[in-house]
Amino acid sequence: MSARKLYLVDASIYVFRAWHSMPNEFTDSEGWPTNAVQGFLRFLLDVVEYEKPQNIAIAFDEALDRCFRNEIYDLYKANREPAPEELLRQFAYCRALCEAMGLKVLSDHRYEADDLIGSALHVMRDHGYHGVIVSADKDLSQLLGANDLQWDFARNQRWGLDGVRDKHGVHAHQVADYLALSGDAVDNIPGIPGIGAKTAAQLLNHFASLDELLDRIDEVPFLTMRGAKSVAAKLHEHGHLARLYRQLTVIALDAPLGDTSHHFVRHSPDAEALSELAYQLKLGPITRRRLANVAGVELTS
Repeated sequence: MSARKLYLVDASIYVFRAWHSMPNEFTDSEGWPTNAVQGFLRFLLDVVEYEKPQNIAIAFDEALDRCFRNEIYDLYKANREPAPEELLRQFAYCRALCEAMGLKVLSDHRYEADDLIGSALHVMRDHGYHGVIVSADKDLSQLLGANDLQWDFARNQRWGLDGVRDKHGVHAHQVADYLALSGDAVDNIPGIPGIGAKTAAQLLNHFASLDELLDRIDEVPFLTMRGAKSVAAKLHEHGHLARLYRQLTVIALDAPLGDTSHHFVRHSPDAEALSELAYQLKLGPITRRRLANVAGVELTS
């Protein structure tokens, strides 16, 4: 019997990408911009048309500015400007479209999309599912197990557990440690001063984990790497910060998901809701036709 696939879509990254890349010529029936919705919907239709997933969940970041990680480190993502009303409205449209198409939407006010994806995959592995994580986000590579895949849709690149080291320089189980050491500017995680991506990867290629590295700092000066003594001194001084940052970079596997007994199977679309959304969004004839075909409904109005 072939393995069952669970598609887990990191929606927010594709909404943001469309927000920044799509032209501002699209508006809804009230004159608000819909460029992010248009781009996200085209991406989603491509995924569903091509893959025809039976089990799929779309994860959104409901709290764009605060999550449980801010309780650990107040400056987490503090470098991001608050999402403007024009974008928040489009996120609501994107969620509504997914729900009307019969796709399970995951969101939570304290947990991020990564955590929802990780938790869903963690739960569904016990039911024999393998994950297909649709996202380019390097953080999500830490979730990959045997037979799971990560799919960078824009570049049409897919990799599994064995491909993580080629992609990021470390193994999947080391990704959170790697980000804690080298930092992640996107999330405003500083990392250890003076330790960049290359050095972090070299350290984790020698030591199996951050904990092992910090327990054996005295060996670092003797490594055959440039500036080994300086790196050891920085780890002695800032090692406690690496452990703090790892609490931010580890994806939670216990986010609330609600009822999962349906295994995130696609359910019947809501033709009336889709028709209303198509009208509000002033979808063009090609997009309307694609949406109707993918959902298997007739759009009115």
